[in-house]
Amino acid sequence: MLDVLQQLIRIPSVNPTLAPDEGHGEAAIAAFARDWLAAEGMRSSVEEAAPGRPNAVAETGDGNGPTLVLCAHLDTVGTVGMSIPPFEPRLEGDRVYGRGSYDMKGSAAAVMAAAAALAREDLHGRVVVALVADEEYASVGAQDFVRRHKADGCILTEPSEGQLILGHKGFVWAEIITTGRAAHGSRWDLRVSAIGAMGRIIAALEQFDKEELRQRVHPLVGPASQHCALIQGGTGLSTYSPECRLQVERRTLPGETPEQAMEELRSVVRQAGEEAQVRCLLDRPPLMCEPRATIACCVREAASAVTGRPPAETGVSYWMDAALFAAAGIPTVNYGPSGAGAHEAVEWVDLESVLSCAQVLSEAARRFCR
Repeated sequence: MLDVLQQLIRIPSVNPTLAPDEGHGEAAIAAFARDWLAAEGMRSSVEEAAPGRPNAVAETGDGNGPTLVLCAHLDTVGTVGMSIPPFEPRLEGDRVYGRGSYDMKGSAAAVMAAAAALAREDLHGRVVVALVADEEYASVGAQDFVRRHKADGCILTEPSEGQLILGHKGFVWAEIITTGRAAHGSRWDLRVSAIGAMGRIIAALEQFDKEELRQRVHPLVGPASQHCALIQGGTGLSTYSPECRLQVERRTLPGETPEQAMEELRSVVRQAGEEAQVRCLLDRPPLMCEPRATIACCVREAASAVTGRPPAETGVSYWMDAALFAAAGIPTVNYGPSGAGAHEAVEWVDLESVLSCAQVLSEAARRFCR
């Protein structure tokens, strides 16, 4: 376990979209994972999710039963500002340090080790390893995988401190554009300020977030929310602004749709007394898995058997690839190891939790395939 985790950390796999100056991409690490899994007796390959952005995919089992996916992502965020060597893994006590150790090469190592153990068994059904690209930006890896592959269940392995994650929020990225009339700064009588209009919209958005969205509370993932994230407008100090652009992020609850979120934004603009163009830039669905779904029961039972106690069951406020599997009709939960420092200057994963995660994954797979 330690060996494969250290090898994964040593291979830089910074997402090139997030950090173009140091973006190594997933090609080298996907090739390593493919070869390692093949050496462990699995049928393995690399699939191009986008040019130069591969997934590593492998499978084991006789196929005479359900198909289970074990998923982790291979890309990491950048290393600027890190205070430890990012690609020189260091073991200190039970902690393994390095970029991606926690988010989420520890999980990838657990998936690989679990799959290697299952490959040595007479496994009915099928277990598919999905080590995907680009989770840290647009999730092209997960989207490509669910287009190519069908399955009956999925365990995503984002770090969860040994908790069984049944739900998470989705999000909508939207842009609001107001239009004014440019005029000299002295000609108030000719002007229409796009920035002034946007200011009134921002005030209405803040009020809507506080008074409406924060009152919508999901028992697993908490309240809905939105925030004004980026704003741009104006051409000069002595000119009334002809255009202003505001980008908004809206965090959605299970049961909410992108269409609902966009209509609410348009309604807020109208209630502010302004006219504006409102368009969706990107949306991702929330996740909700029924607690009695087969995949949830198998992970719950496996975690209880391995650790000696049932896992805490909860939801999280952030987004992960799990929702893409669920949207493709694959019941999905998340279960992962412990650690700290995702996207931070110092990052580490607890090695014992990685081992425990691998044992839970393999035991859950046996139960699911039965």
